[in-house]
Amino acid sequence: MEIRGLLSIALLSCLLISCGEKSDESGPPLHNRATERRMFMAKGVVKELKADRRTVIIRHESISNYMAAMTMPFRVREPSELAGLQPGDSISFCIQVTDSESWIEQISKTGTSPPDVVRATDQQGGEIRSPHGQHPLLDYKFTNELGQAVSLNQFQGQALAVTFFFTRCPLPEYCPRLSQNFQEASRKLNSMTGAPTNWHFLSVSFDTEFDTPSVLKAYAAKYQYDPNHWSFLTGPSDKISELARLCDVSFEREGGFYNHNFRTLIIDAAGDLQMAFPVGGNISDGIVEEILKAAAVRHR
Repeated sequence: MEIRGLLSIALLSCLLISCGEKSDESGPPLHNRATERRMFMAKGVVKELKADRRTVIIRHESISNYMAAMTMPFRVREPSELAGLQPGDSISFCIQVTDSESWIEQISKTGTSPPDVVRATDQQGGEIRSPHGQHPLLDYKFTNELGQAVSLNQFQGQALAVTFFFTRCPLPEYCPRLSQNFQEASRKLNSMTGAPTNWHFLSVSFDTEFDTPSVLKAYAAKYQYDPNHWSFLTGPSDKISELARLCDVSFEREGGFYNHNFRTLIIDAAGDLQMAFPVGGNISDGIVEEILKAAAVRHR
């Protein structure tokens, strides 16, 4: 499988993470300077309780000075915080946010809402080939954070790490963690003696209306990125959607935000899919390890 293998991936089950949807004027956040922790009061409706007993999916109202209304997962530190809750319960709760994690507490049931109609979607990854086995997306010119045209084919001979994200994702464990993984992996690779130079990271935004090249450039600067080894890509929504689907990345827009799964792909220098990380969290060491192996593969 050559570099087009990037476009024929159907690996591993998705770890669904929400980032996406209504309106509350709960006042400004409270800052705890001693612990550098931010605190926000919020209201919402319980959509789902996960089997781990520490994760709850909440459709929350907009949170003043923090984020718009969304449907997304929140974690609790103690399972007892979720005791007695059921899907459809209206709740108030407190969100605690640090630079590296977030959790909710002080959960209080305030009422009950009627259940939503559940929509089933099928977004299986698959392979779509032209008559010659070359998918046209390989030559398609996406746009990077510098406003330059970029095609996937131009990275032949380089080890690639590819992930999908959107810049407005607000919680540190989700899209910011994906970008931090690339930031930390870049720093580690650049500091290694005798490390390969034939590697490149691609962060692809599916928020195509908001994430313009200028927005992506400002976002990239926050992670002290090196454009020689890291690009942020956007393009027409249909092209991004097709690329994401073929990479086994599922996302669904809810208002100005998105429900999406995690996927960080490693493509070796010969263009073969080496592996995919279907999780979030700190995987920077794993990315470095896989990039070192991927860069050593001889380009055909």
